[in-house]
Amino acid sequence: MRIFRQTWDESKIGFIEQFRVLLTNRAQKVLGIVEISTGGISGTVADPKVIFGAALKAGASGLLMAHNHPSGNLAPSQSDIDLTKRMREGGKFLEIQVLDHQIVTTEGYYSFADEGCYSPSR
Repeated sequence: MRIFRQTWDESKIGFIEQFRVLLTNRAQKVLGIVEISTGGISGTVADPKVIFGAALKAGASGLLMAHNHPSGNLAPSQSDIDLTKRMREGGKFLEIQVLDHQIVTTEGYYSFADEGCYSPSR
């Protein structure tokens, strides 16, 4: 979580929604962080094709997704849950492990993996 928080502009985290992906190699070493999209106050677009395109270009074996909720609400929306499921399914096909999806706010974060909402092997 710390690495994602360090990349967020403090003046934007409570103002506009952004979506980022951290890419890892097979040893789970960080290859880089890619900003996928910047939206408005109530949402942004996280296109799986763009996310997996970035992962494939980097030769990534794993990825962690993160986006912020300007409202400060850490609860995942149904769209967040659906995206996480779609990404896990696509990742299995491409052999790119989706390690986590995190929601970041100024007050903390929510981790799908930490909350037991999924395990990468499911």
